[in-house]
Amino acid sequence: MRHMLVRGFAVAGLLAMMQVHPAHAAADKISMQFGWLPGGDRAFYYLAREAGFYRDENLDVTLLAGKGSTDAMTKVATGAAEFGEGGLDALLTAKVAADIPLIAVMPVYTSAPDALITTTATGIKSLKDVAGKKIATSPFTSSNGPWPFLLRLNGVDPDKVTLLKVDPSTLAPMLATGQADGVIQYVNNAPVDTVILDQVKKTMVMLPWSDYGLEGYSSSIFVSPKTLANRRDLVVRFTRALKKAELLLEQHPEQAADALVKSVPETDREGALAMAKATLPLMFNANTTRDGLGVFSPALVKTTWDWVAKQANVPTDRLDPMSAVDVTVAKDN
Repeated sequence: MRHMLVRGFAVAGLLAMMQVHPAHAAADKISMQFGWLPGGDRAFYYLAREAGFYRDENLDVTLLAGKGSTDAMTKVATGAAEFGEGGLDALLTAKVAADIPLIAVMPVYTSAPDALITTTATGIKSLKDVAGKKIATSPFTSSNGPWPFLLRLNGVDPDKVTLLKVDPSTLAPMLATGQADGVIQYVNNAPVDTVILDQVKKTMVMLPWSDYGLEGYSSSIFVSPKTLANRRDLVVRFTRALKKAELLLEQHPEQAADALVKSVPETDREGALAMAKATLPLMFNANTTRDGLGVFSPALVKTTWDWVAKQANVPTDRLDPMSAVDVTVAKDN
């Protein structure tokens, strides 16, 4: 009897130790599906790995290159990946079109990243100057949605602007060679464009759309409602690791660039560093200061939806935008 009691205490002690040291348990394996290719704008995901933030949360994370927000949403909705990254505007659009089973749990870009990039040679100093100009854009960028509404908001008839839809890899070269007077890209593409423009001795002019009335969330982390309901702790741990990586990125962007290059050796380190730095204002800005890092503001979610509703030509009461986001995960991490 005494022998059995001793064994019982020993087993209980071992179980207690396992609970105190959860790192001894096998890490949860998850996949994170990007909305596009790995680069300096996504370096903090790799920084989270190198800094041990995933490990600290008992996570084994696979980072997957993507082919756009739609591709990322499809992968997560079908269970091919647990987490995805893409524009909240794209998610809201998909909710209207097909009620896609996804929910956003963390904003990454809390300021609109869209911009018109031009040069001093074109004479374009503001959006009001684009009438009669040739503007190049990618066929699938989400920036194409608000473009005509933004022009009208700034007193420009969209029909007075020639819009060229081209392969995204040709945007900067077209601007450099004068085949386009401006290109539609995210603000954090500027470092890449600058390198190309410097080769032809042209000076870049950046017109962020956030300066001309476009507001709302962009890149966000989303999951399936099933994952959120059944594996909520996993969602909390993953988003907590990402927030730590964002804060470290803010202080040491060079570490993020190094982490990216370690995982993706073909990456140009200096280009990645420049893009990582250019991404910081999208993550850390007045909205972040007001609402907190990784926190959805109902007011800004509504503003994001108002822009999407215009683009989709649907009434704003067609969807409750807050049904597409979860605000409770942030409270737990």
